[in-house]
Amino acid sequence: MTLIQAIILGIVQGLTEFIPVSSTAHLIFAGRVVALYAGVNPVLRAEQTTATIAVLQLGTLLAVLVYFASDIVKITRAFIEDHLALVTGGRGATGQTEGRKLSHDAWLGWLIIIGSVPIAVVGLLFKKQIEGTFTKNLWVIATMMIVIAVLLAIAELVGKQQRTMEQLGIFDALIVGGAQCLALIPGSSRSGSTIMAGLFAGEVRETAARFSFLLSIPAVAASGLLELKEAVHKLPPGSAVAMAVGTFVSFLVGYGSIWFLLRFLRTHSTGVFIAYRLIIGILILVGLLGGYVSATVK
Repeated sequence: MTLIQAIILGIVQGLTEFIPVSSTAHLIFAGRVVALYAGVNPVLRAEQTTATIAVLQLGTLLAVLVYFASDIVKITRAFIEDHLALVTGGRGATGQTEGRKLSHDAWLGWLIIIGSVPIAVVGLLFKKQIEGTFTKNLWVIATMMIVIAVLLAIAELVGKQQRTMEQLGIFDALIVGGAQCLALIPGSSRSGSTIMAGLFAGEVRETAARFSFLLSIPAVAASGLLELKEAVHKLPPGSAVAMAVGTFVSFLVGYGSIWFLLRFLRTHSTGVFIAYRLIIGILILVGLLGGYVSATVK
């Protein structure tokens, strides 16, 4: 991997990780355009591409951690204090001693844990397939670009969009956490799938996006750190500096993307992203059917 390739991929990762358009799909396309790992046999190239994407995600993970630092501190502190209070009878984050219950922040910690279970289970069960050539196939990518666009459009139409962060419950954790598993299929988009599920659950758009970002932290951290360990053996020698630069670029661009999306969804629907997904998905299918592009890298 060259420095230019790393910077381009870092920009693509940062721009598309949080916008509901599928970062993996765009990274796979960008990888083809810049001839990433050209000349390597398809199986190894797929594994190296997966490792590269996972490492670049650590940059956008850092962006989430920095952007939501105060929320993370509050959730962690409340989670510890409230559970200690339940055990010892002391005061928790709510300040109550009688009729104690978990504070909103402590409860949100549990929702993040519960919502992270589905993708952890599915990710481990299908790890080999996720790293293989199937998930780099453009037929799969194009199909999921369109499917999630349609589902997101339906969610916009039927979702009540009334519930805020303070009203989230186990149902939200399960449905949004379950939808996060779709992100394992390229073309789906982690944010697209989880925001869609949040809208179906009746959440307002900004709440759906905020919960989506918080829920991404355990999954992306686990995936990135696991792949980082394996990337040492999979990536070509001399890739460390380029990967570090690409990851830093993805952090900077990713932070800006979070800022943009949360503000955008306060006053706009996801319509522009739905239209973009449909257009890109259809263009890919046309290219495949016309023989202009190949489904997999040769």
